Parts: sequence; structure tokens; C-alpha cells
Amino acid sequence: MRIYFSPCGLGLGHVGRCYPIAKELEKRGAKTVFSTYLEGLKFLKNENAPVFEAPPVAAQVKPDGTIDFARTAANPGPFIASYLLTRQVVAEMEYMKAFKPDVVVSDARASPIIAAKLLGIPHLCLTNQFQVIIPRRRRFLRLAKFADMISLTLIGKIWTSGLTLIPDFPPPYTISLGNLHIPKSYRKKVKLIGPIIHMRPEQLPSKEELKKKLNLDDRPVIFAPISGPIKERAYFTGLLRKFFTEFPEQYQIVMSLGYPNAPTNPIQHGNLRIYRWMDDQTRFEYLKACDLVISRAGHGTISQSMCYGKPMILVPTPSHTEQENNAKRAAQIGIAMLKEQPKLTKNELTQNVKEILENGKLHKRAAQVQKDVLRINGLKEAVKIIYRMAEGEENVFAPQNN
Repeated sequence: MRIYFSPCGLGLGHVGRCYPIAKELEKRGAKTVFSTYLEGLKFLKNENAPVFEAPPVAAQVKPDGTIDFARTAANPGPFIASYLLTRQVVAEMEYMKAFKPDVVVSDARASPIIAAKLLGIPHLCLTNQFQVIIPRRRRFLRLAKFADMISLTLIGKIWTSGLTLIPDFPPPYTISLGNLHIPKSYRKKVKLIGPIIHMRPEQLPSKEELKKKLNLDDRPVIFAPISGPIKERAYFTGLLRKFFTEFPEQYQIVMSLGYPNAPTNPIQHGNLRIYRWMDDQTRFEYLKACDLVISRAGHGTISQSMCYGKPMILVPTPSHTEQENNAKRAAQIGIAMLKEQPKLTKNELTQNVKEILENGKLHKRAAQVQKDVLRINGLKEAVKIIYRMAEGEENVFAPQNN
């Protein structure tokens, strides 16, 4: 069995959920290979995983990390964008011909799906964003609405040319609700399987044992795992570092900057501990040991925090509609506080941390949600479906007889 993974390489979220699926399939004897770019490529090379380097794509970003819709739409322009897509499809076809996969798994990338379809290879898409929603700005309101309509039509057709797996929780805990408007005509090819959490809290020692192992004392622990594309997270990382260096000594703060291939030893500044890179084992240990998570509003970070029963302060990337919708949903569920980056100050953040840790309301709700969501195992479900596809089963979504 040969499985070809092609995750989006912007940030580590897409690669981070494909990689554990690949490792589980390898345990069953499958051979796997990846195709990606940018940060995803660096991560996989650091893990010594077999990987093809795909032609990169990226959104235009302002200095504060805001997605620049106008520049992204204008540059590279429709002609060059068509050329880049063609170039990506051709590259993917060459890689697939070389590897000869039984199944192609794309995570939020269109070119591998097109390539697999042209080559007649069974394929599926892994995505928590069925529809790309353009930021609503008065200057671009008509263009945004038109783009939403086009994206729902074109992207929906691409995602469901094979099968689509949504790595999100079922209602009432679905995070990406704002980006999952799926037309009825597509729903037979779409299945919500639950997030890909490859290290569950029950697999780790107790919180007390982990705090001892990680050299943490009895003070509350704030964990800030910063993720996302480098340009989007750079401003936010600098802002939080400045705030945290002035935080009260009553808190222990741990930051992960998310730079693959960087040294893994932490740097200590008073009560602030900074990791340039943190491996998965260490990341999940800190997640279980902490009392509060402060982060962007990426789907992976929110999903993991929910499974570990941790309340959150979420600061979505400005103009990043997926993150904004994710943060709003987490706040609606009652497990997070939503903050806007342009209005964020050190005094306000300090007060928010104090309120959450002393009030206990978000902690209680997070613990309730954790009990419900831990019944779902998206990793197990994804592996099962891919395996059945590779075996040539026709209806892989049908329940199996035990």
C-alpha cells in the first residue's frame, strides 16, 4: 500500500495533522511520501520523512501579520496565478508517477487533487475549511461577496472530486462552523471525522508529574504555542514576548515560537521560558501541564486545547476569516476569550489572565467539553478510511461490521 500526502505548507497545521496519519499507516505496513513547501517542507525534512518539494504559494501579508486581501488578489494576478497552478499540477503529476500511490491525500491543496484526477488515482481531501471567506471590507464588499460565491462553487467541486474528510468535532462542538457551509449536492462525499490528535492526554503522565519533569513549580502555567506562517506570526510573537517579559512573577510563562530546525533548548528570561522549536512530545506535555493557553486561533491549537481541557485566550490574525470564525466559535462554546490584536495591551492581557485563572468559569466549561470530545478519535477514523480506499472498497464511509 502506497499513500501520497500533499499538505499545504503554510505554517505547520496541515502537515501536523497529515504526519501522524502517515505514521499510523506505516505501522500497518504502508509506504508514504509527502509533497509540500515552505514551513511544511522544513518540518518534514527535520523529521527525516520522504518528501518532494512542491512549488510554493503564499498570501500577501502586512507588517502586523494582517492578510492583505488587495495585494493577494492583485499579485501575482490571474495570468501568473494560472501559470503557477499549472506548474504545481505538472509537478504533482510527475511526483505521483514516480511514487505510484494507491491513494492521494491532499490537505487544503487543489493542485494534487487535480493531478490525481487526471491520473485516475483515488484521492481525498482533508480540510476544515470547505469555503474560503474573503474578509468583509467596505472598499471590497462586492468583490468579497462575489469571491465567496465563486470559491464555494469552484473549491467545493475540487474538494469533492474525490472524498472529503472534515477533521472537526461534531455538533455542538464544531469549531469551523463558519467555514463549513456545504451544499446538499456535495454532502454524500463529505464526512466529519473529528480532529487529528495523535497524542491524547490519557497517554501522558499526570499534570503534577509533568510539572515536575518540566521543572515547573506550583505557580499557574501559561502556555503560548505560536503557530502559522512565519510572516503572519512574527508581529504577534514580538508583541507577546514584550508583554510577557513584564508579566507578574506569580505566573510561569512558556512560549513556543515554532521554528523547525531551530535548537530545542529553552531560553529563560525571569518567569518567561522561550523555545525556538518544541517537539511534539514536549508540546503536548506542556499543554497538559499548563493552566491557560494564549495563542492564535488556528484550528489545530483550538482542537488540541479542547481535548486537553484547557481554557484559551485567542488572538486571531487580523483579516484571517477562518481564525476569526474559529475564535468566535470557541467563545460561543464557552471555553475561550476572544481578543482583537489591534486593541491588545499588556495591562488588558494581564487582567484577562487573572480573571480566567481566578474565576474558574472557563476552566469548568473546558473540563465539561473535554469529557465529550475525548470520545471522538479523528486519527483512527482517517486511517480506517484511507486504508479502505487503498483496498479498493467502494463505499468507505459505510459502517464496518465487527
